[in-house]
Amino acid sequence: MKTSDFSFDLPDCLIAQYPPERRGQSRLMLLDRVTGKREHSMVEELPAILAGKEFAGDTGGLPLLVFNNSKVRKARIIGKSLQTGAQVEFLLLERNKEERGGGCVWKVMARRAKRRRVGDCYAFFDVLGVEVARAEIVGLEGEFRLLAFDRLVDDDWLERYGHIPLPPYIRRGDESADADRYQTVYADAAGSAAAPTAGLHFTRELLERLEAGGIECVFITLHVGLGTFLPVRSEYIEDHSMHEEQFFISDKSAAKIEQAKAGGRRVIAVGTTSVRTLESAWVDDEGQGRLRRGGQATSIFIYPGYQFKIVDCLFTNFHTPESTLLMLVSAFVETKAGAFAGRELILESYAEAIRGEYRFFSYGDAMLIH
Repeated sequence: MKTSDFSFDLPDCLIAQYPPERRGQSRLMLLDRVTGKREHSMVEELPAILAGKEFAGDTGGLPLLVFNNSKVRKARIIGKSLQTGAQVEFLLLERNKEERGGGCVWKVMARRAKRRRVGDCYAFFDVLGVEVARAEIVGLEGEFRLLAFDRLVDDDWLERYGHIPLPPYIRRGDESADADRYQTVYADAAGSAAAPTAGLHFTRELLERLEAGGIECVFITLHVGLGTFLPVRSEYIEDHSMHEEQFFISDKSAAKIEQAKAGGRRVIAVGTTSVRTLESAWVDDEGQGRLRRGGQATSIFIYPGYQFKIVDCLFTNFHTPESTLLMLVSAFVETKAGAFAGRELILESYAEAIRGEYRFFSYGDAMLIH
């Protein structure tokens, strides 16, 4: 299947540049992947929607929601080249175990990466112009760079001097409000270079209403890396490789998910990162499915033809053209819509969303696929 098969035209005016005025005040498209029927609602109506018969499991039980509680680092840093004086920008992805004196080494993505060579040095400053770190490129890893700092750059340092890493289709600098709005209300474990954006719709009040209605919510952790969002550059999707991402599933969460699955209740993944975590950790142990516990890693690439093992429904945002996220959603629809029908049904649904002026991408509206 070609990457271009997942292309669609989107007016720039529908790419959400800001979140809605109040968290959770987003539109929601419901898509039945068996019948292809589409309905339109609001995210705040989710408790009533999930209590409906369409979401009853085999035993009529209420569904279980699985959230990714990874926290976004202020991983975007801006400094100055000591060779040219030009402004530079890096996105810190993963800190290496290697330490250099009192400093540390990070794997980074660099803007205008081809200009960033081994031996280049940079300085970073606080808002008053005081130098807070220096760094040197000490290695290359494909499209990534290894940036060695002269001091410890950890989450505390990034919280003080870093910026929220808004995606490139948000064509503005980060603002103070983004520190709150580009973070889920239940974010707990720092480590992501981008938000698990489906979760941005949920307020504490909405979570309380869900649980008051008997809908169980559990949390897992996948630290979102750039592998999820890097463009697919190969002509055929089968030739694309995902970068590895770290995840963690606690005993408590795993047990609740296994109980829901064994009891015939629907497991609803909130976001594609939750899907990738669950599908990576699920194993069929002599006919009895279970989840592997603890810290793990995945580079799973889900595209049409994949057979889902655990996820029954998916709450997600509207995704970018030709992205691995759009391919995952198409694969999820395909499992019920029939061979190669998933892509067509998703693109038809996106076309309807465009006609209805839904807001797209990270700060945009949502879909619930069941």
